Amino acid sequence: MKKFSLIFYYFFLIFYLEIANKLFIFNKVVDRNYFYLIINSLLGAVIFNLISHLLKDKGNKKISMLLTIFIIVYYGFHILFYRLFNMYFSFNTIGLANQAADFSNIVLEVLSKNILIIITLLIPFIILIVLRNKFNYNHYNKINNLYNVLAVVGLYLISILMLIPFNNKMYSAYNLYFKTNALEQSVDRLGILSSTRIDIQRSLFGFNEDIITVSASKEVVEEEKVYEDNTEDIDFNSLIESAKDKETKELLAYLENNIVTKKNEYTGMFKGKNLIFILAEGFNSIAVDEKLTPTLYKLTHNGFVFDNYYSPLFLSTTGGEFQESTALIPTQETLKIWKGQKPSINYALGYQFSNLGYNVSSYHNWTYTYYQRDKTMPTLGYNNYLGCGNGLEKEMSCKWLPSDVDLIEVTYPKYKDNEQFMVNYISVSGHAPYFMNDGNSIAKKNKDLVAGLPYSDPIKAYIATQIEFDKALETLINLLKEDKKLDDTVLVITGDHYPYSLSNDEVNEASSYTRDEIEVNHSNLIIWNNKMKEPIKIEKTASQIDVLPTILNLFDIPYDSRLLVGHDILSTTDGIAIFSDRSWVSDYGTYYAKTGKFVAKDNKEISEDYIKNMNTRVANSFTISNKIIKYNIYNKILGGK
Repeated sequence: MKKFSLIFYYFFLIFYLEIANKLFIFNKVVDRNYFYLIINSLLGAVIFNLISHLLKDKGNKKISMLLTIFIIVYYGFHILFYRLFNMYFSFNTIGLANQAADFSNIVLEVLSKNILIIITLLIPFIILIVLRNKFNYNHYNKINNLYNVLAVVGLYLISILMLIPFNNKMYSAYNLYFKTNALEQSVDRLGILSSTRIDIQRSLFGFNEDIITVSASKEVVEEEKVYEDNTEDIDFNSLIESAKDKETKELLAYLENNIVTKKNEYTGMFKGKNLIFILAEGFNSIAVDEKLTPTLYKLTHNGFVFDNYYSPLFLSTTGGEFQESTALIPTQETLKIWKGQKPSINYALGYQFSNLGYNVSSYHNWTYTYYQRDKTMPTLGYNNYLGCGNGLEKEMSCKWLPSDVDLIEVTYPKYKDNEQFMVNYISVSGHAPYFMNDGNSIAKKNKDLVAGLPYSDPIKAYIATQIEFDKALETLINLLKEDKKLDDTVLVITGDHYPYSLSNDEVNEASSYTRDEIEVNHSNLIIWNNKMKEPIKIEKTASQIDVLPTILNLFDIPYDSRLLVGHDILSTTDGIAIFSDRSWVSDYGTYYAKTGKFVAKDNKEISEDYIKNMNTRVANSFTISNKIIKYNIYNKILGGK
């Protein structure tokens, strides 16, 4: 009986998995990029077929089984990674979280919620087992190998030539292959297999992405009172002339003409006051409840009230921390460079408040080396950083999950007696997984307080963890009040990301409106001082990258707005929130990168030019953020400032 070539099986395997990825991530089965997927799947099939004929029959049969398992697991890993972190895995990610075992419970939770996906991905393996004797496993001779190698070369050339006619759009397959480092768009158009090869190449050898040329224009706003620009005296011409490489020259030229924000009526509002900044684990607006989390309710309804604030998910807490600390966009490559090269982030709060003579410190109630914070904290100016493993474990329990209440109680005495202090907290009590058992000791601790809620157990557990964070805030405010420090202290609180281990349906159980994959990131930014008698409502769209310049403005700390991607939320500059897949929300509507669709607010008519210009701005935001970190640009421009 004639046996079939394994090429047919491998083509089916790869193309099937690419279709599954399209379905489970992009919610589509058919699109115009299928021709690329077909060619790239066929190219992969020829390569795997060649590998499967290197030995004798029995050995080749085992190879085909192992290759099938490897390919299915690899695709499954990418799909589930995206379902968890809302971005595809890049090889730049390796090493970013050096205690991956701490995520084991979350991984199990994700697997349990995606059983259907896992079963679907296993179908090709089942088919191979059933039909394993129908395929040809003979050892290839030199002629067979030559034919396969020539087929690989030919298909590769065809796949490249196919890209050339369609190179006129920002995220065209051509640009994604040669010019643009946008992994999600690459996977959508070229597939996981081809995108993996590109990602490995760029991870190993680096990749320089060009800034998209735009007409230089500075925002001009007519106001009753003229405010000064948020700029510093920087001689860009001299810097450009002295720059030794093209990349730095290009970046400096762009920054010189970047958007400038102005000072405003809130400039210096908190000048001279203390600052306590808290990056709150998993905090989201669904946690705010007048009875269950009264302190959070008070803080979100008083002080500054930001109605359109987002905490975009960029690879868990480290992405949120990078955004709020640097006012730049994180990518997996950018985060890797930050942690490896350790560039100076001159405008970071640790540096700026140290320069003002404040006592500056940072505290985290989990492993102090997690996300390599022992390396990154000094880049933000926090040389006095204490966590579990370098001293904090001697003063409180660091057993998973630690309590944020304990964190406040043991660290507050360390700075309370200073005349002026700036404190950076990274909380942990709100961490997933959201179980009502020993899988989450904080949720179990507050279990009785959420027992009567009309929600599923994951949402109850999540709110229970936020109750602990609320108690920590209550403790902090009471301590400040007792020491008569409250009136002279500003609290700034932002979530690192939404509780991403929860499904959208689960989040919507506790949401006041139905959220989609973008709106699930909608949250609260708290900027509060006890002496603010009336809330100040801000409707402008904003996100974590806008927090740093907003604080600098409120404390009247000089900075150059051209050097940051984020902007002072209180300025007149148009607002925008940027997401990891290059979707965005502006004051005028929402752009969904997966579909290329723009949904305007209030059904207003928005021109195609506006959408195109915003997409260019977003693309450049990713590029210049990466280059600023990669080339340590702040040190070159600002030196010791």
